[in-house]
Amino acid sequence: MTVADVTMYSTTWCSYCKRLKTMLEREGIAFDEVNIELDEAAADLVMKVNGGNQTVPTLVFADGSALTNPSVAQVKEQLASVA
Repeated sequence: MTVADVTMYSTTWCSYCKRLKTMLEREGIAFDEVNIELDEAAADLVMKVNGGNQTVPTLVFADGSALTNPSVAQVKEQLASVA
């Protein structure tokens, strides 16, 4: 198993998360997914990145940068800048 260059923090009920997950899979972009409702440390990280809000989807990249509810184009751009 390889480590993905991006981690998506999500919840099971988030329609934006489901949509982004489908689009990333369609584009062949590998990612790890963490449900913030099952992982307190992940929820804390999402809140830190989003000014105290548990806003999902939040994506964190290998370099520590983050995007909240990004488009696939934004994800691709960020991945290219991290590579």
